[in-house]
This record gives sequence, C-alpha cells and structure tokens, in this order.
Amino acid sequence: MKKQFLSLTLITALTLGTAGTTTALAAPHSSAVISEPSTDKQVIKRIDVDKIYKNIEYLSQTPRVAGTDSEYKAVQFIKKQFQSYGYKADIEEFSFLSYTDPNLVELSVAGFDGEIQANHLTYSVNGDLSGEVVYAGLGTKEELEQTDVAGKIALIQRGSLTFAEKVLNAAEKGATGVILFNNADGELNGTLGEDNDKFIPSVTITKKDGEALLEKFNDGVKLTASLKIEGAHSGEKTSYNVVATKKATKNNKAKKSDIIYITGHHDSVAGAPGANDDASGTSVTLELARVLKNLPTDTEIRFVTFGAEENGLLGSQHYVDNLPDDDIKRTIANFNLDMVGSKDAGDLVILTNDGETNLVTDLAQSSSTRLNGEPTPYGQGGRSDHVSFAEAGIPAALFIHSPSEPWYHTPDDNIDKISKEKLQDVAEIVGTAVYDQAKIEAKKPDFNHKKGKKVKVPYLFGEKEFK
Repeated sequence: MKKQFLSLTLITALTLGTAGTTTALAAPHSSAVISEPSTDKQVIKRIDVDKIYKNIEYLSQTPRVAGTDSEYKAVQFIKKQFQSYGYKADIEEFSFLSYTDPNLVELSVAGFDGEIQANHLTYSVNGDLSGEVVYAGLGTKEELEQTDVAGKIALIQRGSLTFAEKVLNAAEKGATGVILFNNADGELNGTLGEDNDKFIPSVTITKKDGEALLEKFNDGVKLTASLKIEGAHSGEKTSYNVVATKKATKNNKAKKSDIIYITGHHDSVAGAPGANDDASGTSVTLELARVLKNLPTDTEIRFVTFGAEENGLLGSQHYVDNLPDDDIKRTIANFNLDMVGSKDAGDLVILTNDGETNLVTDLAQSSSTRLNGEPTPYGQGGRSDHVSFAEAGIPAALFIHSPSEPWYHTPDDNIDKISKEKLQDVAEIVGTAVYDQAKIEAKKPDFNHKKGKKVKVPYLFGEKEFK
C-alpha cells in the first residue's frame, strides 16, 4: 500500500478493547433484503483458501517493484491464472516517471564532533562536493537574498516552504548543495515532489544534529562539509495492469449491465517481498474471479490488479482515466483489497475516501452481518486504489486490517506472516457481498441505514473517527 498519499496506511491504527475496556465500533445497521443462506453458500463453498495462500507464496518470492522484471514476471503469472479460470486476460501498459534511490549518501562536517547520519530526499540528485556551510534560515527568497551562499552549502531548517522550494531558492543563489534539518525529533524523510534539472544535491539530518551545527555556526566556528550522493536516477519506466472481465450471463435488453470491480495491486516496495502488501489482495482478487466465473449474474464483474500503486496509485489512475464515460456511468461499486492477510494486523475495517457509506459498505456490512453476526466497521481512509475510483464518482471502498502490522513495508512482509483465517474471512465477505448485488434477481438488496454512535479511535497520524 502506498506510504505517502494519505499517505498509507501506514494506515489507521485501530485499537479495540484497550486499557481494560472494550470499545465497540458502532456501524450502520442495515435493514437489507437478506439473501437466502443458500445464495451465500454458492460463493463460500467454492472458496479455496489454500489456492489464495499458494498464489501469495509464489508472488512474494521477491519484491515486485513497478517497472522491474520481477513485476513483469508477476504480471505474467496473474494473466496465466486468470486464463486458467477461463478468462481472456488483458495486460494494459502505461509509462511513469520513476526515481531510483541512491545507494550511497554521505555527509561529513569538519569542525563538528561526531558522525552525522544523513538521508536523501526523493528526487535528490547525485553529487560529490565540498564547501563552506552557511546558515540560510528557512530558505526563503528573502533570507537567501541576505545570505551569501554562492559556491557554498546552505544549512536550512524545515518549515514554511516545501523542500523543493527551499532547494530551488538556494540553487538560484548559487549554492552547490543543501543540508535540511528537522524541526521535530526523529529522522527527516521527504520528497522534492518531482524530477527537476535545477535541483542541487540535498540531504536531510535530524533536529539534534542541525541545531548542533547551528550552535557551532553561531559561535563563529567555520564549518566545511563534504557531501556525496551516488546512484540516484530518474527515468521513464513501464508498469502494467491486468484485467479480466466476467460478462453478465443475463442481460437486460433495455440497457447495458451494471459493472462491479474487485481490485488489488500487484506491485510492492523495494526490499519487501510484499506478501501482505499486496500479494494478499491480488490473490484474493484472483480467487474471487475463479469462484464467481460460472455463477449466473446480470451484472458485469471486472477483476483488475494494478501496477505502480506504491508510486502514487498510478496504475489505477491510468485505468480509470481511460475508462469510457459509459463505463464509468455503469460502474456501481469498487471493492479494493489491500493488505488483507496479515496475522499480526488488527481487525478488518472498510475505508472510504470521504468516510461516508456507499453501496460497497452497504453490501459488505450486510454480508458480514449475515456471516459473522455483526457488520464490519467503516471509516475514512485513502492511500490505495479505491481513491482513483472514488474521485471519478464511483462508490468505492478499501478492505484492510487495522492497525497495520509492525513490519509493513519491510523485508519481513513474507509468507510466514500470512493468516489463512483472515484471507478466508475477507474472501467470504467480499465474495458474498458482490454476488448479492450481481446475482440474477428481480429485486436487489435495499438498504435503509440508521447510523450508529461515532467512536474515536487512535490513528498512527492523529485521531480519526469510525462511525
């Protein structure tokens, strides 16, 4: 799942039953037209969790970074799986600008005791330079007008402006490099936003180290720094979406059928095998394609795995942007599956881009009530491919467990961390919810919500509310 953009999930950190109390997450109560148990059974009896697990195991042998050979290998595997279920699977290519992180970032400062740990900013450029360090405040144009940074390395504090504005302001005045220090405790990670040939080599350091350098500077100590960045690269790459379509088996001759999407993303971040993020969502999508293939429907169901989600939801944005207007109008739901199998994550939640209910939450809460006796709670969250659908006006929601696992986006995201029980639960809830709407019936589910009490829960980034 994408780390920035909400950025992710690192998503929500939902805590149930802490401090000796049980926090009940109230959810809208559905007075829906309840499906016959036999209808749900048609889906549930077909789900084979071992198939889901084996697909995750195959996909998570190596990281699947967008634009790499390993992603392409995963795409070919996904296409082959769809075809084995009887689908005509299409691969959709798209290009994107990719940044490769440097393999070396070094900073040393003469006249300063101790080592300084430096990080790069995304889109930082390569360089090997030395020069006098001068303090340029927050890096505003006004401050740089009053500071001689030509041929020198500018020490700039975080705040007020974007990192890119600070770097470009310093570059405009002739600085050869930039050292950005944090205004809060901890490491400073960030991005310059995009590729720009006017950027100069830039690194980030902690507040503690930055203030120590500033103290030396204010004491009249002349500081000289050596800064080196190697291996960074920006360039165009190709990623892929894989699409399989189940046409309606019974069409209303008066109008074209509705469309439902079940989606996940097949790419992962560098260094992470991505078993949960998101081989799990991809593999549940594949299994539901197999399960629903021969069930009668009056609704078209499209199964898509997206590329370059971790680069900013690029695959889903490309896909939705290129949908014909008629397809968008006919699309009634997007069930997006991201990180749905971690045994170390919390409980299942449904997140919508605006935090409000829609057809997806209605159907899923109805199915989870039938299956588990209570509706899956919902809340607000972005950072995954449901956002691309929501921004096109399509009812969409993300299915994910919260709080997220502690090893999210790390080398420990491997098959050993996957829970078959959670995979089964998600496949059942989503599969029966989709079929409840897509099955051939004169009357579709009808929902009349009575909103429950809002309950505040802790998030990794501030406090949000589940409804």
